[in-house]
Amino acid sequence: MRVLSLDIGEKRIGFAISDTGLKVALGLRVYERKTWEKDLEEIEKIVKEHEVEEIVIGIPKDMRGKIGKNGKKVEEFAEEVRKKLGKQIILWDERFSTNEAHRIMDLKEVNHKKRKKYIDIMAAQIILQGYLNARKQE
Repeated sequence: MRVLSLDIGEKRIGFAISDTGLKVALGLRVYERKTWEKDLEEIEKIVKEHEVEEIVIGIPKDMRGKIGKNGKKVEEFAEEVRKKLGKQIILWDERFSTNEAHRIMDLKEVNHKKRKKYIDIMAAQIILQGYLNARKQE
């Protein structure tokens, strides 16, 4: 079994996937968004290719834990993913995932121009690793 993670932005979707033992999150790829239908087709392709059973989608929340306008869009998109694929969807708090990804890139001294295409993948990986760690504790 594998779990797929999505970091959904307005322009890109970052993908990360778990190992089959559900211990490690691995960065997969970034996808340039087109239309909801094409986005859903891309997700479906990855789900089939990697035999994914669950999908974790990062949901943006504010500092008080409330879901704002962007979070509502992600919730709507997540529901479309669930309808199309029939997979379990877990909405996971993504607060600080992008900041953490930038912090890691800063530590590795990756310049801002080069990191742009990797930051969404790394954010998806951070979201997924958080989910996998929490799952282990259950």
